[in-house]
Amino acid sequence: MIACLFSGGKDSTLALHKVVESGRKVDLLISMISKNDYSYMFHKPNVMLTEMQAQAMGIRHEFFKTEGEKEAELADLEAAIVGSKATAVITGATASEYQKKRIEGICVEHGIEHIAPLWHIDPLEELTEVSERFNAIVTRVAAEGLDDTFLGKRIDRGMIRRLQALRDKYGINMTFEGGEAESFVLDAPLFKKKIEIGKAHIEQGTGEGTYMIDDAKLVDK
Repeated sequence: MIACLFSGGKDSTLALHKVVESGRKVDLLISMISKNDYSYMFHKPNVMLTEMQAQAMGIRHEFFKTEGEKEAELADLEAAIVGSKATAVITGATASEYQKKRIEGICVEHGIEHIAPLWHIDPLEELTEVSERFNAIVTRVAAEGLDDTFLGKRIDRGMIRRLQALRDKYGINMTFEGGEAESFVLDAPLFKKKIEIGKAHIEQGTGEGTYMIDDAKLVDK
């Protein structure tokens, strides 16, 4: 049984697609609900809408709660993975050794296969694929150069050019693996229906902004 650690963002969604397109069946999406907005491991904005994404793809979905405290949250993740009885786990890790090593440690201890199809993917390659195949929007910005003009906007060729300029100027990770930003997927090839946002608002914090989706529904493609 294959499970996917699923945040609803571009990385976990793309990783899921690559595994399915390789011919393997994904049985479960696992989404962690963190009480901590600044979890080292898990996304927070709009995570409750992963249930809608799962419905759009026709894949079983489960939420698991975590306090989101550094290192301690690994026990919550371990309980979720082991409790799911998965024999393989997909992650959207691209460059973070912190995340990858901790998930691999859990998998090795319990004899579970860790599938990380995006590991060390070229950022431009990933973003280009996301822009061409998905409708993915930016839902949080938290790095120098990333401002509110990015929030709620689709990751397209224009945004990629902006991110390249910020990478050259500030050294940001274009795939946001350093926590520079977060994303949410509204439509993708596996979606039988797409997500339409009815209402959203922006929340401001110190040096960051978050695009919160207040109302959304599934509509025909």
